[in-house]
This record gives sequence, structure tokens and C-alpha cells, in this order.
Amino acid sequence: MRALKGTDFKFKNQTNYYSGKVRDIYYFGDKLAMVATDRISAFDVILPEAIPFKGQVLNQIAAKNLEATKDICPNWLLATPDPNVAIGFQCAPFPVEMVIRGYLAGHAWREYKDGKRKVCGVALPEGLKENDKLPEPIITPTTKAHEGHDEDITREEILAKGLVSEADYVTLENYTRSLFERGTELAADKGLILVDTKYEFGKVADKIYLIDEIHTPDSSRYFYKEGYQDRQKNGEAQKQLSKEFVRQWLISNGFQGKEGQKIPEMNESVVNSISDRYLELYEKVTGEKFEKQDYSNIEERIEKNINKAINLKP
Repeated sequence: MRALKGTDFKFKNQTNYYSGKVRDIYYFGDKLAMVATDRISAFDVILPEAIPFKGQVLNQIAAKNLEATKDICPNWLLATPDPNVAIGFQCAPFPVEMVIRGYLAGHAWREYKDGKRKVCGVALPEGLKENDKLPEPIITPTTKAHEGHDEDITREEILAKGLVSEADYVTLENYTRSLFERGTELAADKGLILVDTKYEFGKVADKIYLIDEIHTPDSSRYFYKEGYQDRQKNGEAQKQLSKEFVRQWLISNGFQGKEGQKIPEMNESVVNSISDRYLELYEKVTGEKFEKQDYSNIEERIEKNINKAINLKP
């Protein structure tokens, strides 16, 4: 199957361009067009093969969840004129990502297993097992790196370094907890548990907006609610829908993004299995059947739809 590895358009009124780990961003003054490509990253490294339909999955899940949470926090999105495109207004991003965890999984579990009892300055109780529910959700922020790895950081370090003012940080914390609560409710309605997620925020003038994506498989981890308790009791792995299975496949093949490690080969079978998992997550999270787009003229279609949509006013 074909996949969209990247774009390199030259629009008439374009003011800037940035290619991130999985998105290509075109700037038009105070607005931007974000193209969700099919690139996939793990451990802050872009993997060599793109995943068919992944960009469409991310873009459409994000749009639905931005719509479902705009009563909690204003967000950047103006329109989604294409399955792979989101148009919004440009915000000055805060240099931190707000990670919130309801369960001990992923990076937090790996830290805990290594004997650490604090994650980003937040104390964790003794005696927890992998994937246990935490006594209450915890916020474990990270730095936002343009290149290389995001790094854990504490609330105190963020304030001491002046990365975010205390007043703004309190607002970010409140938004983060409220968004996670809503995301938890939306997931529960679909038979899922929202395990952890991250939110990114930016500012226009003095107003804070939610930016980027929300509650997608790239930014969030989900467990199936049915059977969760039995699997925990029996010490079994949780059935999950997230990008964690990609990380675990890489780890089992000797790659964690560390210097000198080689990315394992992603053959057609691996690529197709990852694509299938993304489609499964879309249908489970949204409750809707996924409509596969036509890839035959995808670049031409995206370019045309951005040109038509960029005249939108905030």
C-alpha cells in the first residue's frame, strides 16, 4: 500500500514551512495548515517506513476531540478541509508539553521499575504494578524539543527557569486535568480506558489555546475496559490501543533511540499490522467506520484543498 511520507508544497502566500516528526506545517501569516503525513516516530526518532492511513486517522480523531472539548478550553482549529489537513490560527507555543497519567504505564512504569519513586517531581507510592491505576491522575510535564528527545521536567524547574509564568502554568494544569477528565468520559463511553495523554498549549495575545492534536493514538494510550481488572489480577499484559505496541516491538528488536542502536527492518507485514492497529483504534475511539481515502492523487488533492481553505478567517 502507498503512504504519504511527506509534502513539499510552495504556496503563493506561504510565509514559512516546518517539517516535524510526523507533520508538515505551512504558515500563512497568522494562520497555518498542518498536514498529517503517514510518517511514524518512536523514542523521538522518525522510523524509515510510513504507515498507510495513519495521518488520516490522527487528523480525524484530533478534529473530533477538539470539537468535543472546545467548551473546556478554546483551541486553534478552524477547519479540516482534507482527510490529512487541519487549518488553524498560529499560536506562540509554550515550551513544555503537559503529560497527564491516570495509570502506571509506559515511560512512567519504566522509571518506576528502575527504582525511581518520583516522576517529574511527583511522588509515587510503593507496591505498584505495571498498569495499575494511580491514586489520582498526576501531571508529569516534559520539555518540548524541536530535535532530539523531550526531557522530563518538574513544575518547580519550569517556574524557576521562567519557561512558563506561574499564573499561566496554573491555567495549563487546570485545563490539563479538565481535558483528561473529559477524555476519560469519552473513552469510557466506547469501552476504553484513557491511560495517559499529553496536551500542548499556545498563546495568542493573552489568551491560552489548546494546540496540535488531542486524544490520538500518537499522543495517548488506551486500554480496553473489559477484562482490565482480571488481567491486572492475573499479572497479564493489558489489551491496549496506542503507539506503545510500536515501542515494544522496537525494544524487543534492540532499539530505544539510543546512540549506536540500529532501527530494525520494517517489512511489509510489520507496516501493515501497524496500519491495521491504527484503523482499529480509530473505529474504537470514534465509534464510526473508517473510510479509507484514495491515495492515487493525494498530494495534488491536499495542495488544492489547502489553497481553497486558507482564505478562512478566524
